[in-house]
Parts: sequence; structure tokens; C-alpha cells
Amino acid sequence: MARNKVTVIGAGNVGATTAQRIAEAGLADVVLVDIVEGLPQGKGLDLAEAAPVVGHDAAILGTNDYADTAGSDIIVVTSGIPRKPGMSRDDLIATNAGIVGGVVKSAAAVSPDAIIIVVTNPLDVMCHVAMQASGFPRERVLGMAGVLDSARFRTFIARELGVSVVDVHAFVLGGHGDTMVPLSRYSTVAGVPITELLPPDRVKALEDRTANGGAEIVGLLKTGSAFYAPAASTFEMVDAILRDRKRVLPCATYLTGEFGVDGLYVGVPVVLGRGGLERVFEIELTAEERVAFDKSVNAVRELVAALPA
Repeated sequence: MARNKVTVIGAGNVGATTAQRIAEAGLADVVLVDIVEGLPQGKGLDLAEAAPVVGHDAAILGTNDYADTAGSDIIVVTSGIPRKPGMSRDDLIATNAGIVGGVVKSAAAVSPDAIIIVVTNPLDVMCHVAMQASGFPRERVLGMAGVLDSARFRTFIARELGVSVVDVHAFVLGGHGDTMVPLSRYSTVAGVPITELLPPDRVKALEDRTANGGAEIVGLLKTGSAFYAPAASTFEMVDAILRDRKRVLPCATYLTGEFGVDGLYVGVPVVLGRGGLERVFEIELTAEERVAFDKSVNAVRELVAALPA
């Protein structure tokens, strides 16, 4: 039986670490592609040389040629310039739209049945670029943000309460940025909402830290941005799709009326399986949550409007 094939575009920290997780889990053969000559080949060879020690048989290929990516089941897009201190996600739009549009066109042409997972920031906008460049239906173009935002929220909740992260579930909706909406009443520790376990001011502090989670790491690193948690989050989506797990995960999804939103990529809970997006999980929002969600949606809409024509 042929192994699954995943192409990771962009051999920087996020791309290479995602490739490592996929290969070391034995989930798929991986093609790491980048515009810089030697970079994907070097990282690909380095990852391959770890295989005898780790004990997996996945093939890892580094390349500058999209012909090598043909027949991929999943295409992960991490290419683009990262956010630097003082830069907003919006500053990245014009540059990264050009990069993402180009790489997606090249990859989609040789893997017409693939599912695309976009990781490049500003995430929600880049999903629009990828959908347009590929011509794929919404089921096969998703963005990885909610899994990461929820993971950050879960980390902060677990630390605050001194409990295992395994027992913490968190819910984050909306755009991937400082307007994201951590839904605390749906965020639980062993099934108990955190709103029952923590005073409102502590809940609010955790929500705020989650919304600024990326910026916090950029500020600490000073040269670069987060990559371990983004790669792990991307892997979780790849795993859910290739193993047809029907996982319910928050992903950036092109909404066609759900949550009262039409024609926009927004983070919502979805069921992920072999076909990509299998269905959107709609939940009722309180008036206050609705206001926050609409604000987030409007922020995404403004960014999409800022896309170069």
C-alpha cells in the first residue's frame, strides 16, 4: 500500500518542524520545498539521517522543484516572510499574498486532489489567496490557527489551575489575531467550564494572553516567531485528515452562511476527516460573544479588502 504524501512549502522553522513531526510519526512521505537553493535539500537530508535513530521509514525529500510534489494528499503552506517585532499581521499582507498565491498555483497544478492547509500569516487572508489561486472548493482549503490559539489557551488554563493540559479543552473562534474570541464558557477542565473555576478577572487575563500569544513569543525571541506549537498544531490537522479521524478542531474555514457569515474565512469548529472539511459545528453565541465574534469577523473583512487587486 502506497504511503500518503504530504508537501510542506517553506523550509523555515515552522515548515521543517512540521515535516519532522509528520515523518517521525510515520504518517506520510514528506516533500519539503523552498525557493532557496540548498535549504530544503539540506534540511531534508538532515531529517532523513535522523530516521535510523528515531526508527521510521518515511521518505523525506528536499527540493526546489514542484514536479517532485506531484500527487500529494496534503499541501501545507508555511512560506512567506515572518512577523518581526513591531510589525502587525496586516503589514505582511501584500508581500505574503504574492508568495502564497504563487506557491499554491504551482503546487495545486500537480496535486489537483490535495487538501491545502494554510499556516502563513495573516492567516485568514492567506486562506482567501490560496482558495483563489488553487480553484479548490472550501472543503479542501483550510487554515491552521484555531488549533494553535486553543493550545495556547489550554496551556495558560492548565498552568493557572495546576492541572494536566490533557484534561483541559479550550474553544477559540474568529480571526487569527488580537480580535480572536476565546470562548471561556465552552472551555473546560474535565468537563467543568473554567468560568466556574476561576474569577472573571483571571479568565479575562487568560483570554487576553491567548489573543496576544504570538506577539508574546515574538517579543521574547526578538528574531523570529513561534514554531514548535504551530508545527504541532499543523500536524494535528494533517493527522486528523489522513487518518480520517473526524476530529472536531477549530480551523479557519470559508463560511457560506454559518454563524451568519457569508464568503469569508473565519475560525470556527469543524469536523476534519479524509475529505478535509466534513461539516461546520455551529454553536449558539451569547449576545456578548456575538459582539466579540462580529468584531473579529469585521477585522478579517477589512484585511481581505486590503489585498492587492
